[in-house]
Amino acid sequence: MRQKHLILMNMKNWISLIWIGGLAICQVSAQRDFSNVQMKATPVSGKVYMLEGAGGNMGVSVGEDGVLIVDNQFAPLAGKIKAAIKELSDERIVYVFNTHHHGDHTGGNAEFGKESIIIAQENVRERLSAAVSGQSAKTGLPVITFEKSLTLHFNDEPIKVFHLPTGHTDGDSIIYFEKSEVLHMGDLFFSGRFPFIDLNSGGNVEGYLANVKKVLEFLNDEVKIIPGHGALATKDDLEEFQSMLEQTIQIVRERIREGYSLEKSKAMGLPAKWEVWGEHFISTERWIEIVYNSLKA
Repeated sequence: MRQKHLILMNMKNWISLIWIGGLAICQVSAQRDFSNVQMKATPVSGKVYMLEGAGGNMGVSVGEDGVLIVDNQFAPLAGKIKAAIKELSDERIVYVFNTHHHGDHTGGNAEFGKESIIIAQENVRERLSAAVSGQSAKTGLPVITFEKSLTLHFNDEPIKVFHLPTGHTDGDSIIYFEKSEVLHMGDLFFSGRFPFIDLNSGGNVEGYLANVKKVLEFLNDEVKIIPGHGALATKDDLEEFQSMLEQTIQIVRERIREGYSLEKSKAMGLPAKWEVWGEHFISTERWIEIVYNSLKA
């Protein structure tokens, strides 16, 4: 029975990595029923909306120049996403930004790339190129890539994009709508919950924390933040997220120094104040495992 339990637990962890990491997005999308997913558009500030459905939160800029979207969730949701955007603007979708390569943020690339220009950090194209073929390879890959940063002038405001490496993955970008004062952080921010860090794709917990600190250095108090997952957030929410990262990473680091095994560290858990953070996709045990493995690497 114990062996069977361990096998089931390992399968659960493997499926979790696939689900968020987008390593087998076609198979997962085919198995999941998206028919009941409803898209929710929330005005954020200026010309920017947040669009929620299933997968990563999207950013949408609407204006005279057309529509720009940040990420595009799962492939089967492309039609629903287009319908929701149609409620905001009759203009065509001109640009698509990918914050990173995971399938819950890029699943719609092949569909949106038929008529829109996809932009991403160069590592994103490299990782997507290794994972797609056929029609997806023709229309689903970024056609504009950058190494460190770029600025796009669209809908009467500068949209500034910055690459923050070695965090969630090796291809993470944040997108700042300067006049609207809205920041889309992709999966460098899971609001009110423990984050997933893809250690197999260049992610690192210490780099992740460093990136969050770097972002906070340039934010003003009025900024609105679209997280990769979770509710629309403020600078205060991001500061709380930073505090969680600092404290939980330090706890696990001290346990490693004291010689505790991963299983022992997971059994010890985390302080009660962080309990609610583990009620989402990444449980407290899974977060401890991610931190432990990253620090030991």
